[in-house]
Order: sequence, then structure tokens, then C-alpha cells
Amino acid sequence: MPIIVPWKDLPPDTLHNLIEEFVTREGTDYGDTEIATATKVEQVREQLKKEQVFVLFDDITESVSILSKEQLTDIENGQ
Repeated sequence: MPIIVPWKDLPPDTLHNLIEEFVTREGTDYGDTEIATATKVEQVREQLKKEQVFVLFDDITESVSILSKEQLTDIENGQ
């Protein structure tokens, strides 16, 4: 079961790198208008502050990801 990692507990550089990797991941779609990576990083940082997205550590795959509240709910409900 994935574990929520409090984003405030992550070193600033680690958090920045995690968010940057997330927003530049292939398949991440921001629509027709291209948005600068720095802007995307700031948007995700704001979503973390508002608890709209969460940092999760999966102990089975030993990987870290950022998931939306809806995705987290789906995992908790076994979907």
C-alpha cells in the first residue's frame, strides 16, 4: 500500500526535482497551449499546498509519485 509522504518533510531540492520529473513525464498533457516547465512546477507546488495532489511512496516498487486526490481515493478503495 502506498504511503503518503508529507511534502514539507522533503528537502527543497528533492521536492523540486520530483515535481519537475512529474511535469515533464511523457503523457502529461496540458492542452493546446505549451506551458513553461517552471510554471508547471509552481502549479503542482500550489496543488500540494492545497492538498489537491499528494506525494506517495510505493514500498513494493520503491518508487515515488505525485497523485491527485481522486487517484488516491481510487487506490484506497481498491480500484
